[in-house]
Amino acid sequence: MILFENPQAFFFLFSIPLLYILRHLGIFSRISFPLTISDWDGKTFVYRDNFTKIASIVTHFLANTAYVSLVLALANPIIRHQEKIYTSRGTDILFVLDISPSMAARDISLSSGQLTRLEAAKLGIRTLATAEKGASYGLVAMASEAACIVPPTNDIEAFLKRLDSLNVGEFGEGSAIGMGLSTAVYHLSSSSAPKKCIVLITDGENNAGSLHPETAATIAGENGITVYTFGIGTKGTVPIEYIDLKSGRIHSGFYESDFDTAPLEEIARIAGGSYFGIESTTSLSEALSLVSQKEDSVQTFHYRSNDTDCYSNFLFLSLILFFASWLIKRLFLSEVL
Repeated sequence: MILFENPQAFFFLFSIPLLYILRHLGIFSRISFPLTISDWDGKTFVYRDNFTKIASIVTHFLANTAYVSLVLALANPIIRHQEKIYTSRGTDILFVLDISPSMAARDISLSSGQLTRLEAAKLGIRTLATAEKGASYGLVAMASEAACIVPPTNDIEAFLKRLDSLNVGEFGEGSAIGMGLSTAVYHLSSSSAPKKCIVLITDGENNAGSLHPETAATIAGENGITVYTFGIGTKGTVPIEYIDLKSGRIHSGFYESDFDTAPLEEIARIAGGSYFGIESTTSLSEALSLVSQKEDSVQTFHYRSNDTDCYSNFLFLSLILFFASWLIKRLFLSEVL
């Protein structure tokens, strides 16, 4: 929103058409001292080519624009932004994201082509985090090991930056689902948020770690934490390609995708959540949207106005335009003033 603190300054704009009217009527003429070298009854100076005529028109345009810019500066324009400030906590949503090599399989449908499972997961999480305001988001990366790389935070920019930096194989080659869930539970159990939930996104079964996923799900339920499980990927032979972060070698070929969804369904049931099968970005977005609606909590907030003063910008522009007009008159039209 653009506002003007001194709108009465706009009355000065009427001086421009008034000046041209008075000149046209001959009441007020421009002050000039032509230096003419000619015989008696000789002709006074006139522009003989189109370039000087155009230059003269440009100088008038620049001068008028500079004057308008000066008037705008005197009107003291400000740009006002309305920012929503939450005064109570929203839902804590902690994503447990599988980054094992199989997440590099390219079989998630998108209108413009195919995405890898990890790319699709990142896209869905990003869409949710940027659309929903007030909730806190966290991130646990999981493969053969698990770690909370972003505790629940309202700093969406920092959350998304860390999300984008994740690569397949960064935490090993297995899927320690139990460890990933327990890590998430640990960081949510002491939270004072009115609602807390874990969103597990994986394409495999638990095959690493010392803690069984159902045990972790039970602990989550006991701490009032809902767990939603997303089984991402299609079944069958799918293309896969990724870089081994340790050796730097590129692994490319085909991957036989087939995992049992029953364990993921049981995890969700134990912790009071739901299981979603994900084979496209559309189904992922719909599932995340449904989770957001279920876990939504009422928050109190107020609006804060942030003002940006534009006075100096218009004043500087006015000076530049006046100088450009004078420069053209002095160098190209050989006028003293």
